[in-house]
Amino acid sequence: MSSSDIFIGETIGTAVLILLGGGVVAGVVLKRSKAFDAGWVAIAFGWGFAVLTGAYISAPLSGAHLNPAVTLGLAIEGGTKWSDVPVYFLGQMLGAVIGAALVWVAYLGHFHAHLTDREIVGGPGAQDTAAADRGTVTGPGPVLGVFSTGPEIRNAAQNLATEIIATTVLVLAILTQGLNGDGKGLGVIGVLITAFVVVSIGLSLGGPTGYAINPARDLGPRIVHALLPLPNKGGSDWGYAWIPVVGPLIGGAIAGGIYEIAFA
Repeated sequence: MSSSDIFIGETIGTAVLILLGGGVVAGVVLKRSKAFDAGWVAIAFGWGFAVLTGAYISAPLSGAHLNPAVTLGLAIEGGTKWSDVPVYFLGQMLGAVIGAALVWVAYLGHFHAHLTDREIVGGPGAQDTAAADRGTVTGPGPVLGVFSTGPEIRNAAQNLATEIIATTVLVLAILTQGLNGDGKGLGVIGVLITAFVVVSIGLSLGGPTGYAINPARDLGPRIVHALLPLPNKGGSDWGYAWIPVVGPLIGGAIAGGIYEIAFA
């Protein structure tokens, strides 16, 4: 795989991943969507199918990492050259930004309808939302969950541990079951296995933090949320933003280490 193949494959695949993953969240949480209030199971399966689609599209070009934590785990395992790691990271971040922007375009009218609804802008926390739009409050806004994750109970140590544990499971499953013949990325069956693992993680470990398990998936869309001209969107919760970046990277490194010790 050339550097250009890796970059293009990761950009396209991650963009599709975030478009479909963020799209299912938007469909469930935004008022006047046909999927409104479909619930957590719909979100968990939606993200699993998002992984499935993005990975199958990008696998021929880049091996379908779509996640810096996966790339790090594969580099530690030896399947990915360390010199290729920055190329993977750049493609994944760009793809995440593009995918999040496409979610905004697809649901533009719904974002505005949701954020001008009296129950949203006039309900509890409305004053905080207005202050966040002026830059004086940094907490999560009412549509931030479409773009990035946040904890239900805000405890940095617990939230970090949850992301580490969930990502370790994901990357270890990929390393033991999902790799293609040359070990550089996901194989045909590996993509399917990984998609179901993501669904399982969402259902079993997603409750505390929303299971980022992917630094690019969280950071890229959070940047887009911060830049979008949405009324009453509130803050982007930058105080929490380091956890879904650092936690998955630690989890990916742990999974790579476990694989080298136990399976190599």
